[in-house]
Amino acid sequence: MSTFAAPPPAHATAAVAARATDLTKVYGEGETRVVALDGVSVEFRRAEYTAIMGPSGSGKSTLMHCMAGLDTVSGGSARIGDTELTNLSDKRLTQLRRDRVGFVFQTFNLLPTLNALENIRLPMDIAGRKPDPAWLEQVIATVGLADRLKHRPAQLSGGQQQRVAVARALAGKPEIIFGDEPTGNLDSRAGAEILGFLRNSVRELGQTVVMVTHDPVAASYAERVIFLADGRIVDDMPDPTAESVLEHMKRYDAKGRTS
Repeated sequence: MSTFAAPPPAHATAAVAARATDLTKVYGEGETRVVALDGVSVEFRRAEYTAIMGPSGSGKSTLMHCMAGLDTVSGGSARIGDTELTNLSDKRLTQLRRDRVGFVFQTFNLLPTLNALENIRLPMDIAGRKPDPAWLEQVIATVGLADRLKHRPAQLSGGQQQRVAVARALAGKPEIIFGDEPTGNLDSRAGAEILGFLRNSVRELGQTVVMVTHDPVAASYAERVIFLADGRIVDDMPDPTAESVLEHMKRYDAKGRTS
């Protein structure tokens, strides 16, 4: 179990978009047994931008995957809103990911035969839902794609392709967006654009974003940084800067223990 207990933030009464309670994830058995998450409890509040950081093997991506319903848990609770993920059938879990969760990953995962607009609308088309025209227009304006909607992925730069992926994640009005190293395949300028778009989606559209990153500069775009080490939450930093995050990371060695 984690021994870290963050003090209640000033806006702790804000609605919670996702919550983990005593969350545990174990891989393998016997000598190959690995505890990836060790009793993690954390809340992600609505309309907030949170970064998850930690050394390699700390459990940061595992936490995100379990919270997003992309991986099963070994124990504890994972919720999106008031919905407990661990009790859902595969069918209902698929529906929840499709209808209530947005995803942005390192790989853009765009269909090469579809243009930008068709890629943005794809999840809703699969679900048989019509987009809200005003919302879709606002999302496209937010990510700056209005003049590129008829272009296919091969005609777009890496940064533009990731903007399409961000717009796709936003277009269905998800309760929460999870990003796993969303700028990992981009140069610094394109990465800064994507991080700015994600931040604007929180500030201007009221979106909730949880992002896994190893980059202190990327983390500085968030309003809050959660640090993991050895599968446990070891700190919760509000109002991060690149310098404060980097200094904090220096306190942990490769195993995630305080040096």
